[in-house]
Amino acid sequence: MNLDLALRWSEILMGCAFLQQGAEHLAAPANERWLYIPRMVLALLLIAGVQPPIIEALLLLLGIAILYRFQGPYNGGSDRMSLLLLFCLLMSHLAPTRQWQEIALGYLSVQLVLSYAISGWNKLSNPNWRSGQALKDVFEFSVYPVSESIRSLAKTPTLLVGLSWILMLFEMLFPLALLDATLLNAALAVAGLFHLVNGCVFGLNRFLWIWIAAYPCLLWFQQRVNPNIF
Repeated sequence: MNLDLALRWSEILMGCAFLQQGAEHLAAPANERWLYIPRMVLALLLIAGVQPPIIEALLLLLGIAILYRFQGPYNGGSDRMSLLLLFCLLMSHLAPTRQWQEIALGYLSVQLVLSYAISGWNKLSNPNWRSGQALKDVFEFSVYPVSESIRSLAKTPTLLVGLSWILMLFEMLFPLALLDATLLNAALAVAGLFHLVNGCVFGLNRFLWIWIAAYPCLLWFQQRVNPNIF
């Protein structure tokens, strides 16, 4: 995947992610809707490819206004990734040379890889994750309307320990996927499925769309740093 194609696909997917985020606020108070309805309109223009640098600059200003409205990234990691992705894509358009354009998308790709690796390391350093207790608490005390069949998984300690270690090892070893294109495709498929399951089971749907939006740039980055591996 070349740089221009990766940039365009990330913009399209980011636009879709912003539409989904905005739809959650259509029934919100007026002081929220006036932030998210324009964001949805801009997202549609971005998907259509209308003046991406201008649209992304306006989206970034709206993103800052949303931060002010909620006194920070109220939705945690997905809001941070949204701003990171948006900023890096905008910088790639404003970059004076091809090299600086590559640096902008390369920085985004490295941050995406680190988001998995650091998350895995933080889990591994937590005894509750190593013992399966953290995952037990997730299933047992989730604030989302999880079905009783899902909550019953909290009573299967062996399964929870196994799932915890699989998740920790996958996240920590994710950077190794950059060594091979096929391995990276497989790793992204697994990561996307992980986000999909979290969205369906726990309602963490924002993580699915905004993380997937950065995947095209990572596919480009892998080919850029390993040009002889296909």
